[in-house]
Amino acid sequence: MALWPVYTGTAQPHDGIAELPPPPPWRAFDGHPVLDPPDDADDASAGSPDRTHRAATYQATEQTVQLVNAALYLRRPLLVTGPPGTGKSSLVYAVARELRLGPVLRWNITSRSTLHDGLYQYDPLSRLYAARRAATAPGDPADPADGIENHLRLGPLGTALLPYARPRALLIDEIDKSDLDLPNDLLNVLEEGQYEIPELVRAARDTPDGRAQVMIDGSDRRVPVARGRVRCRAFPFVVLTSNGEREFPPAFLRRCVTLRLRQPDDRHLADIVRAHLGEPDAYAEHLIGRFLSRAGSGELATDQLLNAIYLARASGLSADSLDELAERLMPYLGQSRGSHAF
Repeated sequence: MALWPVYTGTAQPHDGIAELPPPPPWRAFDGHPVLDPPDDADDASAGSPDRTHRAATYQATEQTVQLVNAALYLRRPLLVTGPPGTGKSSLVYAVARELRLGPVLRWNITSRSTLHDGLYQYDPLSRLYAARRAATAPGDPADPADGIENHLRLGPLGTALLPYARPRALLIDEIDKSDLDLPNDLLNVLEEGQYEIPELVRAARDTPDGRAQVMIDGSDRRVPVARGRVRCRAFPFVVLTSNGEREFPPAFLRRCVTLRLRQPDDRHLADIVRAHLGEPDAYAEHLIGRFLSRAGSGELATDQLLNAIYLARASGLSADSLDELAERLMPYLGQSRGSHAF
């Protein structure tokens, strides 16, 4: 019997991902050779206090739980939109922690990002230097370190699409900052779950089994790539975040499950404060109320509120000084649309 929901939002790690039902026939993938899922030891940053804290304290709404599970069942990317500070990027860490998906792969998008950046990086200059070194010592045996795979590393998207037995978690952060072409460029790769590395395709003609051992993103681990072609087996849990700064093509949107986050209400804010800083005291409740009243006149982020509450507890300042400090810690993030009076 199918297990719904696989992701519960309770922050309690479990192996429910193993009980995920088979994908729809049009989203089934058969990449090989099958790779064992990595553990956190493969990523030096996986256990960082910041990421661990974000994953353990994330407060999922009912809508978030429903749409995360829809993306997992359908093997579709999850497009998460909303204002700053609503937990868009923290969501993927929470899901990866609960479902034990291993270290989160992260691709931070800029206006210069291309699909190639996400798939792999190849350094032709280092290959050229290696070839020159070999040419100066023609009598020496070939150095195995001079193979093309030693000058190539898979990017976060390229690593996520390897044929892992379990899904990897991939964050494509702030996709709305990209060049206009990137969402369309992502369509085919995310739809087909595969890509080619032309440099390895050409090199495979000269190797007996056509395999190369390639380094992956965020780790010194090497994985086999057969004849320069990568195809996933378990489609990764892909989260694309957007601050709503642009519209996306319909063809891109229809291939994603879309989750629209909004500023949390008073009850949700209290849960967030409780998860991060413990039970809200009277002054924390006062700041929550002020935060909500000001949020109607401008753009604020939840971490601004958390900063103010933390300092209120740690600083020992008087109430008047705390109010003044809180105002300075919670300026509007966009253009002012009202009074900044606290």
